[in-house]
Amino acid sequence: MAKQVKYGQKKSDPSSLFTIVRLAIPNKGRIAAPIMDLVEKSGLHLPEIGERRLITKTLDPHVEILFARPVDIPEYVATGAADLGITGHDLVIERESDVEDLLDLPFGKAKLVLAVHEDSAINSVKQLEGMKVATEFPVITRAYFKKHNVNVNVVLVGGACEATPHLGIADAIIDLSSSGTTLKTNRLRVIDEVMETSTHLIANKESLRTKKEKIDEIHLALESVIRARGQCYLMMNVKRTSLEAVKRVLPGLSGPTVMDVASSENLVAVHAVVNEERVYSLINSLKRAGAKDILVMAIQRMIR
Repeated sequence: MAKQVKYGQKKSDPSSLFTIVRLAIPNKGRIAAPIMDLVEKSGLHLPEIGERRLITKTLDPHVEILFARPVDIPEYVATGAADLGITGHDLVIERESDVEDLLDLPFGKAKLVLAVHEDSAINSVKQLEGMKVATEFPVITRAYFKKHNVNVNVVLVGGACEATPHLGIADAIIDLSSSGTTLKTNRLRVIDEVMETSTHLIANKESLRTKKEKIDEIHLALESVIRARGQCYLMMNVKRTSLEAVKRVLPGLSGPTVMDVASSENLVAVHAVVNEERVYSLINSLKRAGAKDILVMAIQRMIR
């Protein structure tokens, strides 16, 4: 009996031993754009042009993208509809999804906070005993108040949570806040922080066993983009007599790399990775220390 050829594979392709790995990412919302940028920079380009499909191929024939609501991604991954997913950690906790957490991505950071109207007399969690709390996160909210031994009536809302105290629907809210601007605009005051959250890469536990090689490859690709963010690559020529002075100026991740320059016995090439926030001040310091021909380059991926 002939073996079945998997989707996107050729019979003669040795790599056909890989099965398809499906990565679920948000189709909308505040973290959708940065996640799409991360996926593209990792090398998982989406070649298809035009109207976006629910499931889209990438340039890697063994990886496809599933576009989904951020709130649904944890369950898609838990049930195996997707092997990997990128979504908010708060949503993973809220859905109580049995998934493996692989990587904390440093964007989409926010806090889930307990807030009341700025004119409210409530200043502590204990004062909310028997009152109404509006939220889009009922599981997290009930667990939070249970931990504090406070009984409240949870009012589930699907959006515009910050309006509920003004409308008399709730005495307090538990909602996401990234900058605090929305809370201030709606005259709300934070009385406690429930949890911090950010964007995470999660995996189906069975897929981690059966598709480990490909999942590790995707994990490394995404992580390498994250590591490169905020870093620059500096290259310069330095006279040997000035090398120690330049080394003292240059921070680098693991110290600078020094190489001979073939065309000159008196010069060495110095390379280093530095935080891009320091580049502006570093250039003049390096020049004064004796560096010349300085090049500053962006880093797309960095693998340790």
